[in-house]
Amino acid sequence: MKTRQLRLKHLIMGLAMAAFFLTSIGSIWSGYRMNVDSIKENSLETNRVYAQKLATTASAYLEEAFQILGYSADHVETIIDDEAALDLETDRLKMQNNMFNSVIVTNADGLVLSVSPPSVDVKGKYLTSSGAQEALAKKKPLVSKPYEGITGRLIIFISYPIFSAKNEYLGMVAGTIYLKEKNVFNLLLGEHYYHDGSYVFVVDEDGRIIYHQDTSRINDVVIKNKAVQDVVAGKNGAKLVTNTMGVEMLAGYSAVPLAGWGVVSQRPLEVALEPSFDRVKDVAIKAIPIMLVSIIILLWTAARIARPLQQLATLTEESLDSRNVEGLKSVRSWYFEAYYLKSALIRSLSFLQGQVSYFKDQSTTDPLTGVTNRRTMDAMLAEWHKNHLMHSIILLDLDHFKSVNDTYGHAVGDKVLQFLAKNMQAVARENDICCRYGGEEFIILLPNTTVEEALIVAENLRQRLANTNSPCGRPVTLSAGVAEYPLMAKTTEALIEAADGALYVAKQAGRNQVKIAREHIIADM
Repeated sequence: MKTRQLRLKHLIMGLAMAAFFLTSIGSIWSGYRMNVDSIKENSLETNRVYAQKLATTASAYLEEAFQILGYSADHVETIIDDEAALDLETDRLKMQNNMFNSVIVTNADGLVLSVSPPSVDVKGKYLTSSGAQEALAKKKPLVSKPYEGITGRLIIFISYPIFSAKNEYLGMVAGTIYLKEKNVFNLLLGEHYYHDGSYVFVVDEDGRIIYHQDTSRINDVVIKNKAVQDVVAGKNGAKLVTNTMGVEMLAGYSAVPLAGWGVVSQRPLEVALEPSFDRVKDVAIKAIPIMLVSIIILLWTAARIARPLQQLATLTEESLDSRNVEGLKSVRSWYFEAYYLKSALIRSLSFLQGQVSYFKDQSTTDPLTGVTNRRTMDAMLAEWHKNHLMHSIILLDLDHFKSVNDTYGHAVGDKVLQFLAKNMQAVARENDICCRYGGEEFIILLPNTTVEEALIVAENLRQRLANTNSPCGRPVTLSAGVAEYPLMAKTTEALIEAADGALYVAKQAGRNQVKIAREHIIADM
């Protein structure tokens, strides 16, 4: 009988310990998976927004290039027979804003009439390369595919036709970009803001790399990359892909329709998830003392539970031997002891539920700035739209934030973002919600608020930032766009687009200002 008593005691302890550890592991694993999913979503959205911004920049560059070349073509038509004037014009184009590595003017047969800089020894020669021949044949503004020019360089050719007043084709004026040398892409696109294996690259319509931070990758064909396949098809988005090196990447991508290009921003999955591993490790280390105390209490409680059970078994045997059935009435105390077992497990589960709540809180908050993250913001806006709740939003963007990172480093840049978030929370009203939209873009949600009232909040924040030194040692400024639902937009997407349009107007108007989105009028404070 004694052996059976020991087995019962061990069984109770074993079951209690197994329940504690299995529940602990399950809860921590569940919290970890939630955190991983949140990080993936945030990284994908960040890369998508980043790629979209770079694609917009590239599109703006191409539009400006065509405008500049078109203006020059109109002028060259009047001086095409004046060699000295042509040389002055090509020099002006080359030196104007460093958009091109070289500039040429040809006649209708492809004979180079003028070139800048003169060190590009093609003057007086006929252009026979595929890009030049395509431009001469099509006689329209054109961005060529990458090709090797007569100088042996890997080139992209941006050309504009020259027509006489009688609409006779006289030739073309063209700018070239040397893909494997320092070019305008380095200025426009730069490097990825995370220096952790993340990178940005641009592909043409064939999936051939025309810009990469690693120049040795230029001209590689990467069409096997799923993100590249989507972007050359004109799609925008984000997804988990495996790059041509076999590395899993969180990729955002955006098309440049004007040239058939695509911009892809990638971050290694392993690098993105490192904070999640560290967070779980930190929680586990901090929980060890509490777990040890809990285990000690659990073992002590199990021993206390086993002792009445042993007494009950003894009493039962003695009662049977002595025919003393009245002694079994004491079994009623059994339920009282069972209650303590249940209480011990509840206490343990309460501790573990606290850990789950911690991980859930992490999944709704931006880890850098502490404001609401993009996923939670989207859910809240969807709920407001479903309930037809009138509200306004403020979409804001730090002016020249890239220069802060470039000048002071990304650590200071992160502190500037945290500084902005604190000031947002300081000017926000009780029911307003501050959110990080992506990168240096933030949104303030203002329920039951007109656009005029939202403008006051935005202007207070703008003035507060402009008059306060930031962590980089000087004030930073912001530009903002304000829009109201349903006055200015009938959907959440249209509302954000309206605010984004107003933000764009604020940027174009000189930055450090707030603009209101309106159907026909753009007003400011």
